Amino acid sequence: MLSPVKQLSHSQSKQLNLLRECIKNFKSVCVAYSGGVDSSLIAAIAQEQLGSKALAITGVSPSLSPHLLKEAREQALWLGIRHEECFTNELQEASYVNNPKDRCFTCKRELHKNLYAIACKNKNKQIIDGVNFDDLDDYRPGIQAAKQAGVRSPLAELKINKITVREISKFIGLPWWNKPAQPCLASRFPYGEVISEERLRKVDKAEQWLRSHGFREVRVRSKGVKAKIEVGSEQIQSLKNQTFQKNVIDYFQSIGFDSVEIDYEGYVSGKLNRNIDLL
Repeated sequence: MLSPVKQLSHSQSKQLNLLRECIKNFKSVCVAYSGGVDSSLIAAIAQEQLGSKALAITGVSPSLSPHLLKEAREQALWLGIRHEECFTNELQEASYVNNPKDRCFTCKRELHKNLYAIACKNKNKQIIDGVNFDDLDDYRPGIQAAKQAGVRSPLAELKINKITVREISKFIGLPWWNKPAQPCLASRFPYGEVISEERLRKVDKAEQWLRSHGFREVRVRSKGVKAKIEVGSEQIQSLKNQTFQKNVIDYFQSIGFDSVEIDYEGYVSGKLNRNIDLL
C-alpha cells in the first residue's frame, strides 16, 4: 500500500476505497497515461492493486511536449509500474490538422486505436483513463471517442473531482500532487487555425523558455504569427518588468513570432472553449 501523509475527509476516504476496489475488480488494465495528476493517480492505484497486471501507456506525438514525456517516464519509474510508449499519427488526419472544434475526438480516436492494439497483445486488458468528474462539465469531444472505444473512466464514474484527485494524490504520497495541468500543445491554437509540427514546436519552445525563467503555469496562445502569454495571476506582475518584456520579445521573435501580447486576465483553464457555441 502507498504511504499516507495527511488525513482525508470521510467522503474522500470513501472515494479512495471505492477507487481501489473499482480498479482491483478489472483484474488487469492498460492505463492511458499522460503523466498528468489524474492519469498518474490511476496508474498509482493500478500498480498498488494489480502489480504486474497493470500497464501504463503514453501516446507520443508532436503535440506532447518533450519535457512532459520525460516527466511521465520518471513518474512511471517512481511508481514501479510497467510503462510503454506508442507513437500516434493524428497529424496525418485532416480532421486534426484543420483544427475543427471536435479536433480532440480525432486525437483520442487515434490514441485509443493504438492502445486497443496493445491491450489485445496483453490479453485484452481493460483500458482505463484519468478523466475526472469535473471534466464532464467541460467541452471535451475526446471523451466520446474514448467511450466509443470501450475505455472506462473510474474517476468520473465515482464522481471524483479535480480537487479530490489532488488531495488523494497528496495523501498517498505522490510528489507531483500539485503539478499544473498541461493539456496537449494543440490546445494553444484557436479552432480553425491549421496545426503543424513546426507550430507545435514553436509554442513548446516559447513555453519552455518562460518556465526556465520561473513561470509555473504558462500558456502561449498562438494566432497566426502572434503570441499571447498567459501565466498565473500571481505572476503577471513579473511580466510587466520592462527589461524582462524586452527579453521576451527578443526571444519570441527569434523563434518566429512577429508580436507578443500579455493576457492580463492570466491563465484560466478552459479559456479556449468559452465561445465554442459561436463556432
